[in-house]
Amino acid sequence: MIEQFIGVDWGSTNLRAWLFDGDLCVDTLRSERGVTRFDGQPPEAIFHQLFDNWLAQYPDGIPVVMAGMIGSNAGWIPTPYQMCPANLSQISHHLMPVTQLAPMRAWIVPGLAINQDGNCNVMRGEETQLVGAHAQKPAAYYVMPGTHCKWVQMDGDTVADFRTVMTGELHHLLINHSLVGAGIGVQRESQQAFRQGMEVGFNETHIIRRLFETRAAHVLGQLDPSVVQEWLSGLLIGNEVAQMQQQYADVNQRGVTIIGNQSLTSRYREALALAGIPHQAIDGDDAFKSGIRSLVYELEN
Repeated sequence: MIEQFIGVDWGSTNLRAWLFDGDLCVDTLRSERGVTRFDGQPPEAIFHQLFDNWLAQYPDGIPVVMAGMIGSNAGWIPTPYQMCPANLSQISHHLMPVTQLAPMRAWIVPGLAINQDGNCNVMRGEETQLVGAHAQKPAAYYVMPGTHCKWVQMDGDTVADFRTVMTGELHHLLINHSLVGAGIGVQRESQQAFRQGMEVGFNETHIIRRLFETRAAHVLGQLDPSVVQEWLSGLLIGNEVAQMQQQYADVNQRGVTIIGNQSLTSRYREALALAGIPHQAIDGDDAFKSGIRSLVYELEN
């Protein structure tokens, strides 16, 4: 069995990596050298810049398993998606070898995809979190907050369906690149503004018409400009939860497990509570580490 290995979550803008000795994480690494920030350098060169200090500790070599956008056509080696329905236990059977690192043993985890009438979707990186989360907290539904939030429907240990909601990216674009965020000045945290926005979003069936009203409200003095970011976050998350509650009719009976960091998890907890959806949470990094360990151990089976 592989005991010592490196697990990497290599995304579009950032990278997180963990050095494992059995179940123990002995070191961590974070970098902003995501796949969109290679600056013309080949991926192999970036890999060695980041990991040679760790590799030097293992002259006989150490296995490396990478997940995320590193397996996309913008990454290192395009790694085919596994089509859903996809059993989580089968993901390890489809790891892509990184031959450029030979004789080192290295692989890239495939993402998951759905290609159906009415639902075309892809994920990379989240599948590894799902492997870990499902082993620790089996659930019928998972929500994975982030730039592109994933809602995942399970059938036992099989990913039956998932949807992507661009809540995080839309919030960023509206605040930073549209009139909604123009002239709002320095922002501050406000639980009250988030809650107010969330309640409006949850009860709104036409969210697009509400977006410009976010600007109008602070221009006309109904909304403090310093909490526009919080109000808009609530508006979008509240509407997301309302829409996905309609998408998955039995979610109120079966509940949801949130996979994410504490900040986003707390926001989704509040929105799920408003919707009457039972929920629990697991830390996103813990889920990824658990998932990558499972995939590595299955390599030997």
